[in-house]
Amino acid sequence: MTGLTVRWRRSAGSLPGSVLRMLLRGAAGAAAAVAAAGLHRAHDPGVLCPLRLVTGVPCPVCGSTTVFIEAGRGDWATALGANPVTVAAAVGLLFAPLGPGRWWSELPAGRRNTLIAAALAAAWVWQLERLGISRP
Repeated sequence: MTGLTVRWRRSAGSLPGSVLRMLLRGAAGAAAAVAAAGLHRAHDPGVLCPLRLVTGVPCPVCGSTTVFIEAGRGDWATALGANPVTVAAAVGLLFAPLGPGRWWSELPAGRRNTLIAAALAAAWVWQLERLGISRP
């Protein structure tokens, strides 16, 4: 057997494992979202963010709990409106075994940090606008 044939068989054999990991991540996330939605229906804890609770100013990840609660209810538009950056991160983590995880790990640390900072800044601007903090 040539090296090319062995390499092809290994890569072909890893695809079902990647798909299985993606499906397992998706199932776990869906189960957690449905459980959170059910728990929220039974008991609404109010504001969970310590920064927002103390200062009234949301943090960049505010709305992330709402994303999963609304996704668990099947209200995707409200979930996306609560924090689109959290939705994008969840989708990225879901599909990471199919290739995006390799792309991310191959980036230099400085570039990854810059992308994370840009995503957090965009999320914070979104939250300030969504909650009316940025308006006088």
